Amino acid sequence: MTQSTIEAGGSSVRRRHVELGNPEVAAFQVGDTWHVDAVTPLGPVPSRFTDRLVEGAQKHPERTLVAQRGPDGEWIRLSYAEVLQRARRIGQALLERGLSEERPLVILSGNDLEHFQLALGAMYAGVPYSPLSPAYSLVATDPAKLRDLIEQLTPGAIYASDGKAFARAIDAVLPDGVELILAGGDIAGRSATRFASLLETEPSTIDVRNAQVGPSTIAKFLFTSGSTKKPKAVITTHGTLCSNQQMLLQTFPFLGLAPPVLLDWLPWNHTFGGSHNVGIVLYNGGTLYIDDGRATRQDFERTLRNLREIAPTVYFNIPAGFEMLAEALETDDNLAANFFSQVKLFFCAGAGLSQACWDHLDAVALKRCGETIRIMTGLGMTETSPSCTFGTGPIVKAGYVGVPAPGCKVKLVPVGDKLEARFHGPHVTPGYWRAPHLTAEAFDEDGYYCTGDALRFVDPSQPTLGFMFDGRIAEDFKLSSGTFVSVGPLRARVISQGAPYVQDAVVTGLNRATIGLLVFPRLDHCTELSGLPAGTPAAEVLASEPVRSHFKRLLDTLNVGASGSSKRIERMLLLSEPPSIDHREQTDKGSINQAAVLNRRAALVDAMYDGTEAQTIVSN
Repeated sequence: MTQSTIEAGGSSVRRRHVELGNPEVAAFQVGDTWHVDAVTPLGPVPSRFTDRLVEGAQKHPERTLVAQRGPDGEWIRLSYAEVLQRARRIGQALLERGLSEERPLVILSGNDLEHFQLALGAMYAGVPYSPLSPAYSLVATDPAKLRDLIEQLTPGAIYASDGKAFARAIDAVLPDGVELILAGGDIAGRSATRFASLLETEPSTIDVRNAQVGPSTIAKFLFTSGSTKKPKAVITTHGTLCSNQQMLLQTFPFLGLAPPVLLDWLPWNHTFGGSHNVGIVLYNGGTLYIDDGRATRQDFERTLRNLREIAPTVYFNIPAGFEMLAEALETDDNLAANFFSQVKLFFCAGAGLSQACWDHLDAVALKRCGETIRIMTGLGMTETSPSCTFGTGPIVKAGYVGVPAPGCKVKLVPVGDKLEARFHGPHVTPGYWRAPHLTAEAFDEDGYYCTGDALRFVDPSQPTLGFMFDGRIAEDFKLSSGTFVSVGPLRARVISQGAPYVQDAVVTGLNRATIGLLVFPRLDHCTELSGLPAGTPAAEVLASEPVRSHFKRLLDTLNVGASGSSKRIERMLLLSEPPSIDHREQTDKGSINQAAVLNRRAALVDAMYDGTEAQTIVSN
């Protein structure tokens, strides 16, 4: 690997070289609104997302496109030629069933080879599909949310990997007359089509239909996470997907210089895993290894096992995953040797990476291979397929989201005391499915998508240097004094300075005199801190003296230099009950719905402020 040298803390640090684009950006003001646009033009874009599958099957038919561990622990691999053949057969089967925009395919289960083939088969046939969060079927105890999504879509067929596991959800929500497709397992009293039977369909009209698919054809419906409002079905077209992948390729030219290799678990019902990461592999002729691990203490060992065998060229995870990876790389020689052998870039998904974790990753990389790995930052969302901005320039730090990618235009509009980010480009959704009123609300008079995210310039005197993330505007509030509280940056500071003991935090204080915090702790770390045995009830762990003393020190640290009531945190409460998916407190990717937490735990907030909640920790 070649290296570059950067300056950090007054000393030279070697960083592994990675070929990055350097888009030209122009910034100008119209009244009090800023425009920051990518001047670098977007290159040619395929008409169909599956064109890259056809191209790959012609150029490198035997190359592995996707792989998953089988029951014996060995990797089951499907080549580009095999996936194309299977996609054509599946697409033909879906066409013969009359599936369409009005009767799409719904996928209830998570990432696996069958899901991958169904998705590409549907897209090849121009049939939209919608991957739903498996948590709605397997974790949630109330089927109302899943039923609402099904009613929004009116599917022609529903797929699940295992009848037994999904039986409860299917019995609760499967509409009459909708075909059920299962990979395995049975559901008492229900007939089902086997996934394997779709592969027996002989292609006849499928290639003619594929030729009719174009940029405006709907590829899939992706639901928003519901972290602030009710989930909405975002229309994702072949054109938005292809445009965004071309934006990514021009931003990260190294993806096109050698076939990318990904080991990834990020869920395909979310835009980052299913559009961004799967797209990177397919668009650039790479290979995707489906990671059967997760970013949880009980599941991460499977990820580590996989990383001892598979050397990714770019690695994606959420903050918790990167934290656990950094810990493991410290002590596992075989893991470190394989992991650092090929990787050129880290990218954090779902939420911003804390500076503490960022520094830990840099330190362990320097220790293991003598150079740091570039940690990429950016901003994207379901409605933008997903990527809009990237930090490819010289600024590298937590919270920085960079400049617009080629083809993207950014408008910053004053909303209260903040600047709302609005995006325009070929990667932006045409709207929400069957919700014209929501679509109209989401776009301004110039056709820019209004994100609700706030950005600020990293250097107001040099706007072309790009942006810092400045929180969600809808989460901000005023104290009873009328003082405005910016929740996003405050919450980010709590999570960063509270690492590794803080999972997330909800800021309180609407119409009150002072700011408070509801803290979701990382119970495994807190148990270790408490000195109590594993399995000790959460309430007992959080009431222990070592834990309370630690969080008291954290509260005092957070308030050092806090000037005024908008930044000073007067009290915090450690929550022993984790966030609930059923009550919309948490999405399946781990995002916290601040409003839902505050609404459900209003009595706890009252008790924290009136002093009747004994476990409240109060600042000096």
